[in-house]
Amino acid sequence: MRTMTLLTCGVDEAGRGPWAGPVTAGAVVLDPARPIEGLTDSKALKESQRDALAPLIRERAAAFCVAHASVEEIDRLNIREATFLAMSRAIEGIARQCPLGMILIDGNALPKDLPCEARAIIKGDLTEPAISAASILAKTERDALMKDMDAVHPGYGFARHKGYGTAAHAEALQRLGPCVHHRTSFRPIRELIASRAAQVTR
Repeated sequence: MRTMTLLTCGVDEAGRGPWAGPVTAGAVVLDPARPIEGLTDSKALKESQRDALAPLIRERAAAFCVAHASVEEIDRLNIREATFLAMSRAIEGIARQCPLGMILIDGNALPKDLPCEARAIIKGDLTEPAISAASILAKTERDALMKDMDAVHPGYGFARHKGYGTAAHAEALQRLGPCVHHRTSFRPIRELIASRAAQVTR
């Protein structure tokens, strides 16, 4: 009787902290026969390095999936639960492609109802190549979405800061007000909306 090989999946997210855009999760099962040099935490890499590694991961991985939780889901659920939702969606995408025996997730907590045994690893994106690969896919996919968003909503600088709370982003918000892609549950956006509403009613 042939024994089914259960595989290990690495999972990481990008976009928990920004004021705008979705939160994105990557899930990757690496192929030991097709190694990828240079995998590490996406934040430790230059954009050009991430952009070079992402297609290699997609080409050489045994399986991969990238998934999102929308701004609406972030505002409705909170960022922690929306991150877990994006991770669960990415894991479900992997589970449809291959049999999983272990899931390694960057961080200190796990989503509920995972399809197999799972372990949270603090700074796992630095120590587990599959998590590193997932981190790179999540980051590059989300960055591409933010660049597309910049073309539709110019003026905020999404292509540069990717929705993070930079001084330039704060200045653009004061000038333009929030757009549909801003997370209204995040304090800077919530307070700006309240301030503008108060000015209108005066």
